Amino acid sequence: MTSVSARVPARQQSIRASNLALAYRLVLDAPTPVSRAALAAATGMTRATAGALADALLAAGLVEEVAPPPASTAGRPATGLVPASAGWVGLGLEVNVDHLAACVVDLTGAVRHEVTLDGDQRGRKPGPVLADLAELANRVTEDLAAPSSPEAGPGTGLRIAGAAVAVPGLVRANGGRVLRAPNLGWQDVDVLAELTPRLPETPALAAVGNEADYAALAELAADRGLRDFLYVSGEIGVGAGIVFDRRLFTGSRGWAGEIGHVTVEPGGDACRCGARGCLETVAGLDALRAPAPDAASRAGRGLGRAIAAAVNLYDLDTVVLGGAYAQRADLEEFVRAALTEHVVSARWAPVAVRRSRLGGTAAAVGAATSVVHRIHADPAAWEARD
Repeated sequence: MTSVSARVPARQQSIRASNLALAYRLVLDAPTPVSRAALAAATGMTRATAGALADALLAAGLVEEVAPPPASTAGRPATGLVPASAGWVGLGLEVNVDHLAACVVDLTGAVRHEVTLDGDQRGRKPGPVLADLAELANRVTEDLAAPSSPEAGPGTGLRIAGAAVAVPGLVRANGGRVLRAPNLGWQDVDVLAELTPRLPETPALAAVGNEADYAALAELAADRGLRDFLYVSGEIGVGAGIVFDRRLFTGSRGWAGEIGHVTVEPGGDACRCGARGCLETVAGLDALRAPAPDAASRAGRGLGRAIAAAVNLYDLDTVVLGGAYAQRADLEEFVRAALTEHVVSARWAPVAVRRSRLGGTAAAVGAATSVVHRIHADPAAWEARD
């Protein structure tokens, strides 16, 4: 039987961790630097408690102090706290059909370093692909460790807290296993087991996820005005990330968003997934690059119909076109026309459509951002790390 006194320290530790997370969230969300007095006022804590939590966040390298603004009234201006731009960072890795990528994001959300390796990954076995990805991870780690690294800057001491991997396929998120990635030809690949031994010693592999989901997460971090939207990624494959109330929706098993395998041409061309007439067969990059004169028109109409169906189903107010679609104004116009025609509520509530400005490494940025979010969510877990 556990005594009451044995449970008290755990409860106190839990309360402190909760208060630390609350204080950190206030710093992260504030548009301007937050003073210790402001932390106390916003949380209802005593100034001593708020000050102790601020000092703990500073010691853990999660926040940094900034010089106070010039005094406009009597009294000494307070030093402000902001998210740390040095210290812990997240490493995002991406496997896509035509490239590999690695990206580092700091606690402020800024991209500090990116490396991309172009090349067709179709037909390659997972082992060699993941070995190449690990080489990119090692290169980034070495770049950050270099004394004169322009990415890190002298004396910033960026340290990789963990890594996440974006893959274009169905992922069992709680085990790091890719169940199926048709465009890569992967089936039941344990990415965690394959990649972890090849990674640098510093980062722990935190998660494996779908590339469109991670790209949507990057879009969400880049635009605080977004709330409910559909992110559609156009590559060799076509994927989607769904966001409700600024939270990524992945479905009961983590497989939501497979818009590329929605049938838009019944009985049409064979898809790598085994079905026919999937959106990927008419609006993936292979189809868009076809010499047929109506390739763009065919792709735009199919893409517009699929997106309109998703908007009707989920009642989303914004569509973001990413990947290769971000460079195609013609496809944007087809999507706008389809939404006007096929979305039942369009007459009363038009759906906004825009093209992403994040570029081709959005999934890697989102993967790195997911690591940063883990730190944001549980700052107490990072106090003892050196």
